[in-house]
Amino acid sequence: MSSAGRGKDVVLLATCAEYPDGDEDGAEILEALDIQGIEGRWVSWDDHSVDWNDHLVVLRSTWDYTLRREEFLTWTRSVRRLVNPAPVVEWNSDKGYLRELKAAGVPIVPTAWAGPGEPVDLPRGVDYVVKPSVGAGSRGAGRFTADDRVIAMAHVEALHAIGRTAMIQPYIADTDSHGETGLIYLDGKFSHAIGKAALLPAGTVHAVDQRALYVEETITGREPTDAELATGNGIVEILAQRFGTLLYTRVDLLPGPDGPLLIELELAEPSLFFGHGPGSADLFAVAVARRL
Repeated sequence: MSSAGRGKDVVLLATCAEYPDGDEDGAEILEALDIQGIEGRWVSWDDHSVDWNDHLVVLRSTWDYTLRREEFLTWTRSVRRLVNPAPVVEWNSDKGYLRELKAAGVPIVPTAWAGPGEPVDLPRGVDYVVKPSVGAGSRGAGRFTADDRVIAMAHVEALHAIGRTAMIQPYIADTDSHGETGLIYLDGKFSHAIGKAALLPAGTVHAVDQRALYVEETITGREPTDAELATGNGIVEILAQRFGTLLYTRVDLLPGPDGPLLIELELAEPSLFFGHGPGSADLFAVAVARRL
């Protein structure tokens, strides 16, 4: 917090050049930080004129990182005070982390991985999804039917050609009607939840190098079920044991036949949808102030 007689503390909010003012929460974040006596400044993570070690840096809408992951990770390691910190970002920016969480007892969407040069085993008799293990905003994701094996293999080969590991997952049947549930945690505590409509109608294939940084989403506020909260809380406990308390966490769940399944864990640059959680921007700002 600012002391009497000096100016406000400054926090740099890392974004990308395509979103110079952050995401849809950008203005609300600045207002909430101002109430805490903090000046927030939106800065593109690859702006080489910035001295990133002068201030606390909060990762927000750095959504182009998946196309330049190694460069981005090098940058995160160079920032002295970064939240969420560089080791968290490196771990979370490749969805191979799902294997570790599965081993820890977290129910995940069944997943097979196939890196370049590795054998590919596509499901039979069901719809399934193929996507890169390094990706965001549905870039590089495709949904295929049992009859689409040739097209699906071509998609896997396209991912392998650019060095990506392919993830192959059955398409969860209730996704079309229920969508995803996103649980947002701030400073390790549950804040609010959103619902996200299904993003992959049958036959949809998104190129990994598409110009848009994400596919447009339909978002609503949602009251999570007890089972969803229990799953999310358990994941947050695992994260706390490994990384300590994180500034923000978003746990994305799908409705499995035996309970919620983790589809993705967002620890690097998630949209936090403050508009669907009254007071959540203020909680975020208070959590940032604690880290100054």
